[in-house]
Amino acid sequence: MKQLLIALGCILAMMTSLVQAQDRPLRIAFDVPYEPFEYKTPDGELTGFEVELAEAMCEEMARECDFVVQAWDGIIPGLLARKYDAIMSSMSITEDRAKRVLFSDPYYRTPGAWFGKKDTNVDVTDKSAMKGQVVGVQRGTTMDKYVTENMNSMVDVKRYTTADDMALDLESDRLDLVFVDYPVGEEYFLSQDGYKEIGEPVKLGKGVAVAMRKRDKELAENINAALKTLKNDGTYDAIMQRYFDYSIKM
Repeated sequence: MKQLLIALGCILAMMTSLVQAQDRPLRIAFDVPYEPFEYKTPDGELTGFEVELAEAMCEEMARECDFVVQAWDGIIPGLLARKYDAIMSSMSITEDRAKRVLFSDPYYRTPGAWFGKKDTNVDVTDKSAMKGQVVGVQRGTTMDKYVTENMNSMVDVKRYTTADDMALDLESDRLDLVFVDYPVGEEYFLSQDGYKEIGEPVKLGKGVAVAMRKRDKELAENINAALKTLKNDGTYDAIMQRYFDYSIKM
């Protein structure tokens, strides 16, 4: 009888914990700024493609959500330390990351692209031509991995925490080129005079997904279902078209 009561107590505690987890706000982390995906308006409001998509996702799941701003280099450790429940910040699916986190189905994919000043004249596909170039990437991204694995012996790689700092160094000639998500480069460079895209975009990775802790399989199922509904009912497309004039949908 005593063992039965203990077992029933454990089951009740687990059920109570599950109900409490469902009742509390879902905490979602973003690395800011990373325009046009997530950034703050001049009055401090958090916005961007992924922020709006997260808001719609939470509404579809009937979950209250809190948004947390977290620097990229600590974003997975913060998730594992339970500072938040999910990362929705342009995190590409990679084998290394999949060993540490549980990914949702991918919800977008954009290529990486090279950008530089208008007088830049270098063939980014020619390793000999790239020798000695100073290249900026955002630390820990798929673009960082690509440059490190394919060009590290030829170029001088400079890693940045934010795209803002990288753009400032390109402007001040401390960088020759940057390699970033195409929409980020479009926002930071092609939107102003003096810069251009160098070469062709490079398709990278398996797409971008929401990252969660490995144990949160039910949350992943709910997120996948919500994202699927948003894609099917036109909500995803409406949000996407506010930020892009081309499709990034997967």
